[in-house]
Amino acid sequence: MADVMISNQSPFVGGAPDQFYTPALPSARASVDAAKATFMGWRRENGRVGVRNHVVLLPLDDLSNAACEAVANNIKGTMALPHAYGRLQFGEDLAIHFRTLIGIGSNPNVAAVIVIGIEEQWTNRVVEGIAKTGKPVVGFGIEQHGDIATIARASYQAKKFLQWATELPREECSITELWISTKCGESDTTTGLSSCPTVGNMYDKLIPHGIYGVFGETSEITGAEHLCKERAASPEVAEKWYKMWKSYQDDVIEAHKTDDLSDSQPTKGNIEGGLTTIEEKALGNLEKIGHECKYIDALEPAETPAKGPGLYYMDTSSAAAECVTLMAAAGYVVHTFPTGQGNVIGNPIVPVIKISGNPRTLRTMGEHIDVDVTGVLRRDMTIPEAGDALIDMIVRTANGRLTAAEALGHREFVMTKLYRSA
Repeated sequence: MADVMISNQSPFVGGAPDQFYTPALPSARASVDAAKATFMGWRRENGRVGVRNHVVLLPLDDLSNAACEAVANNIKGTMALPHAYGRLQFGEDLAIHFRTLIGIGSNPNVAAVIVIGIEEQWTNRVVEGIAKTGKPVVGFGIEQHGDIATIARASYQAKKFLQWATELPREECSITELWISTKCGESDTTTGLSSCPTVGNMYDKLIPHGIYGVFGETSEITGAEHLCKERAASPEVAEKWYKMWKSYQDDVIEAHKTDDLSDSQPTKGNIEGGLTTIEEKALGNLEKIGHECKYIDALEPAETPAKGPGLYYMDTSSAAAECVTLMAAAGYVVHTFPTGQGNVIGNPIVPVIKISGNPRTLRTMGEHIDVDVTGVLRRDMTIPEAGDALIDMIVRTANGRLTAAEALGHREFVMTKLYRSA
């Protein structure tokens, strides 16, 4: 038997991290025919196409997290989505809560759902909402049964759903059937020059062929709101969007601020990366929507788009996990995430594709990045080539390649809450 040497030395001692991880440039460098690109996806009962095939344990409220996690532990291959809210909410805050839960269960990346709640009435409301898609869904209330009995009943059902889902066939689908969302995070000076324009180029190429796109981050538009308003497809949509942005300024920032947005927008990471004002951040942010696209509607948080294919705006927080969760609840199945300083965000049901043009981030956090566009800053890669590389990665991800966030176990799931509970 050969000798085995075990070293206690740090793998980075005596050398930079890139000696151990050298990210390869994306494979797609030639022009991509977006209209002809295909992938193997799961067509759901309502006709939508998913790129993942999850069986989800969905808690109605924070009290039901433990039961959902216990079922997921019993039935390997299922996934629980614990969260912090669901009790004593009311009004629009409660509406967003239900819209998000129903939307997550309805997402085409989910094959079947088990909903568990402390009581049956609100649990059934979520079940009935998901059932409109035609997918298998069942709910269990804990009251008058207790955890042990509920977990046992739900586990038997979860096993049936899981075995059924694992036999579902995939079929060839056009890339134009994808719903692709975007949000950036840990932005810096490289983001607006490389990774955000990469996403914008992708949208410019794919939106005309019929995909659904969406961007958001209401607070991060501050300083470029006049430019964003001009990108609306009609004066009516422009006014609808501006009302959302202005409401955030008036009802949240001005109503509750103790000083200004400093330390929140831009963040400490943004500042360390060279962004000094929210205006600079906003200009880079808007590069994600390309140069040709106009958004055709402004959506409420977790609202499903209803005006057909095209680019949409969604009123969301700029916090990564919260924003991606809302977009997943609206039905988007792939998320593109430009980052400068390096953000580790993932999502339980939607693959999050990370794009970065920052050489230091690729060197020090390369395990989190899926598409390396540092060549844009070196001038050996053009923005159209970077856009093609992203489209190539979207297709590969839709075909089953795990994103960096999926491989590393990042499943951040954060519900949006508007105000304190009753």
